[in-house]
Amino acid sequence: MPDLMIIVATTRPGGVGPAIAEWFDERVLTHGRFTPRTVNLAELALPFMDEPNHPRLGRYTQQHTRDWSDQVAASDAFVFVMPEYNHGFNAPLKNAIDFLHQEWARKPVGFVSYGGVAGGTRAVQMIKPVVSCLQMVPVTDAVAVPFVQNCLDEHGRMKPSEIHDGAATTLLDGLARWTAALRQP
Repeated sequence: MPDLMIIVATTRPGGVGPAIAEWFDERVLTHGRFTPRTVNLAELALPFMDEPNHPRLGRYTQQHTRDWSDQVAASDAFVFVMPEYNHGFNAPLKNAIDFLHQEWARKPVGFVSYGGVAGGTRAVQMIKPVVSCLQMVPVTDAVAVPFVQNCLDEHGRMKPSEIHDGAATTLLDGLARWTAALRQP
């Protein structure tokens, strides 16, 4: 079964990204076409780019970069669970992407975004040219969680609607199709 890396993009203390990722991980398991693995950028704690060589060369000098490279290279597909900050995506996600180059290529990426009224959709539109430049394939279908605070229970867990669950299934179906297509020799 293909490996799906779920990347929690927020590093803000108290951020809701981990709760949304936990819900999405459960959806992946129910869907049954991927083996999910969640990476929380707050726990990964990559510094801002500290490699002396361009990532395209793959000549990494830092152990944290080599470890991140191994994790990304081993993944077949990705989902970014991402907030929207000021109509854009956050710096830690861009930094995590920029550390590497070839490891991302020819792999599909989906988006689970959250925020206020727009549900993170503006951030998703801003990141698509970035991932496309790396030869990733952004899946058109996505999950948007508007007014995210209204989608959490009293314990801070995601309480999805039927719309969220349906969107997650559609996103995973698209990721599965692209993953299969991109794995062809």
